[in-house]
Amino acid sequence: MPPSRAVPPPHVEWPTVILAGLCYGGWALAVFWLAQLSPWLSVPVLALLLALHSSLSHEALHGHPFPNRHWNEALVALPLGLFVPYARFRDLHLEHHRDSDLTDPYDDPETNYLDPAVWRALPPWRRHLARANNTLLGRMVLGPAIGTISFVAADLARIRAGDRAVARTWVWHMLLGAAVLWAVAAGPMPLWAYVLGSYAGFAILKIRTFAEHRAHEKVRARTVIVEDRGLLAFLFLNNNLHVVHHMHPRAPWYALPRLYRARAAHYRACNDHYVFRSYAELFRRHFLRAKDPVPHPLWPTA
Repeated sequence: MPPSRAVPPPHVEWPTVILAGLCYGGWALAVFWLAQLSPWLSVPVLALLLALHSSLSHEALHGHPFPNRHWNEALVALPLGLFVPYARFRDLHLEHHRDSDLTDPYDDPETNYLDPAVWRALPPWRRHLARANNTLLGRMVLGPAIGTISFVAADLARIRAGDRAVARTWVWHMLLGAAVLWAVAAGPMPLWAYVLGSYAGFAILKIRTFAEHRAHEKVRARTVIVEDRGLLAFLFLNNNLHVVHHMHPRAPWYALPRLYRARAAHYRACNDHYVFRSYAELFRRHFLRAKDPVPHPLWPTA
């Protein structure tokens, strides 16, 4: 058999392409049509679409929907959500997929745990803020601001230390972000409404990340399953089945429910039954009550 036929040809994942088209079309309708009818109605619609766009960005960095990385990145290149450069999200998220480092205060770039020694050195106001951020309400209201400030501060430190790749990423992000805001300014949506919608979209994403991981001695038990099939699961592109995603990071979003249904008991056993039946359960249990302590409970304290 000729070598060209020995491996199945790469294919385009059309469900993701179509969804991306619908997302961009919905964004345009929200910004240029719905905002003219009602700016206040356009803000929550925009927030939902920006949460979906972020989930599509997550698909792109994992190699979807095209067999070509550059095409995938072009699909999500515009920073519609304003706050996070795609290239930095890509690099940090792929670091996060080293499962042995999950929840590590230093080596997991997506953790909210702190080294207990760092926690003890914080001033009281920082401790109160961090504790509030560990409730679901706090994570949604305060989390986008806290996360963005910490993220930008860390990248500014990298740039000052001479990291030209990070500097280039932020230059491109600001240029593309300015283009997005220029387009918005040309339409009926006020810029304040767009920024508010972007923040609200980020807040929706914080619902997903709030419970994704926990401190646990077993690596396989650190990643959650949220057995939700509603609107949030759709906006998160089934990443609520998070242990399935970590075990099959190349699987497209629409394959995750099928993979989970086929071996649900296996996945629940793998993550030591770290399971929520729905996001409604997560809200009931942790809207005002922290799920985790801020200092890593298993980190050496000596």
